[in-house]
This record gives sequence, C-alpha cells and structure tokens, in this order.
Amino acid sequence: MTSPDNHRAGFACFVGRPNVGKSTLMNALVGTKVAITSSKPQTTRRVIRGIVHRPDSQLIIVDTPGLHRPRTLLGERLDSLVLSTLTEVDVIGFCVPAGDPIGKGDRFIAEKLAAVKKTPVVAVVTKCDLATKEQIAEQLLAVSELGEFADIVPVSATSGDNLDALAEVLTRHLPVSPPLYEGGQLTDEPEQVLVGELIREAALEGVRDELPHSIAVVVDEMIPREGRDDLLDIYAHLFVERPSQKAIIIGHKGERLRDVGTRARKQIEALLGTRVYLDLRISVLKDWQRDPKQLRRLGFYD
Repeated sequence: MTSPDNHRAGFACFVGRPNVGKSTLMNALVGTKVAITSSKPQTTRRVIRGIVHRPDSQLIIVDTPGLHRPRTLLGERLDSLVLSTLTEVDVIGFCVPAGDPIGKGDRFIAEKLAAVKKTPVVAVVTKCDLATKEQIAEQLLAVSELGEFADIVPVSATSGDNLDALAEVLTRHLPVSPPLYEGGQLTDEPEQVLVGELIREAALEGVRDELPHSIAVVVDEMIPREGRDDLLDIYAHLFVERPSQKAIIIGHKGERLRDVGTRARKQIEALLGTRVYLDLRISVLKDWQRDPKQLRRLGFYD
C-alpha cells in the first residue's frame, strides 16, 4: 500500500496535430468517454480534463485541440489555448501516429515543444494497432530525431497495448502530492459542456469534410421534467455558418437531424444515467469562426 508520503498527483496534456488520437487515448486511460472522438480532424475545441485514479498516483489528463497553423480567429484562439496549457502542466505527451510519415505539422509542434523548457515531454507513438512491427520500429526512430524527449512510448488506445506503461511513465514526472480530486471523479467538466460535445460529435458523423469546423453547440437548458424523477429535458442549439450547411444537417425531410438527436440522446443517457428528452434547434450564424462577438457568445473567449 502506498503511503500518502510518496503519492503523486498532477497534470499531463496530450498535444499533436489534429486527428492523431489524443481524445481516444485520454478516454482509454480514464476508462470512460470524457472527450469526443471523430474521424474528422480538429474536433476537440475545449480543454477537457480526464482523471486517472491509480493506487500510488492521480494523473489528470488535459485533452487539448489539435495544434496547427491557424486560418481563422477560432483557430488562433484554439492554438493560444493549447500553448497556454503547455506551460501549466507537469508533463506533455506529444502524439504521433505509428503509421503516418513524419510531416510538417509534426515538426511544427516539435519546434513549439522545444521552446517549453521546464516541462518534460514524452513522445507517444499512437495507433500502433494500425501499423506493422516494422512501421512502429521505424516511427520510434523517426520520432526520436524530432527532439529531446524524456521517454518514447508506443501505444494503442484501441487494443489497450502499453496503456499501463504510458500511465506509469507519465506518473513518474508528477510531483509528490495528495490526490487533487475525489476518488471516482472522472472529469471536472460541467455536465452541460459534455452534453454539448456529445451532440456535436453526433452531428459530425458522416458529413462533408468542410462542415465539422463550422458546427458549434450551445446547451440552453437542462431541467428535470416536472413530476418525473427519471426524465431530463435538454434544449440545445446547433449553429452553422451557411444555409447550405443547415440543409446538410437537417437532411431530407429532417431525417438526418432526427438521426443526430437519436445518437446524441443515447450517448447523453449513458453519460448521465437517466432518460433524456432532447430538443435540438439549428440556426445560421454567418462566419461565426471569424467574428469575435459570436465566438464569445459560443464560449470561445480571448
């Protein structure tokens, strides 16, 4: 049994270019879904904390948006969010997929990380279940040439391979500290934010490539149904930038929006442990990604 004197607790964050498996990796380590995942890049927009409870430590993982060269005001704010997070954690996990060649995006991030002098960086070679042993070996070598890393760990969030080893490596860089969160708590995100993210994830499924970055979700209200202990009424608003995008989400005779609602409701019910009535509305906010006023309205602050 670990004594309180050598218990470790602290913060780690995963960074990498978009769609390298950061959210999937965090969900796998935490053991439940606290961050949305999608085949579309740049789906994470907020810093979400997932909490890994271990007998000798508590690892709080900060999931960040993908770091990239920004093209919009939203993109600039997301990158600013990532860079500020890097200076506030105890260890950084730099994620690079095993099967993808090292590219400009990876080198761009490695340069950013090299400037973060005081925080150790662990290189994490992700998606190893999708690569051969030869590819993994070659990638470990290629990643080692990107910079000075405290450790390099190959993992698969899908199969679970090496997840414990990664948690162990990250934990070694945490300060000695009592637990920072109560046992059993898996995230400190407000339920309303998580619900909004699950709705956005459902809306991202199967849409055209240009649409994901244009969808924002605001949960207006979450209230128990009067006279019912087992039912929660949720009213949420989806925002897109153009009428054509609204038409894509609604679909033929509203079929697609109904499908989004059904998928989101199942995920929300699993998260909250109660039955849910979900009311979804959709509106056009022209070019909201480039409008400071609208960004603030949707929760993306300076």
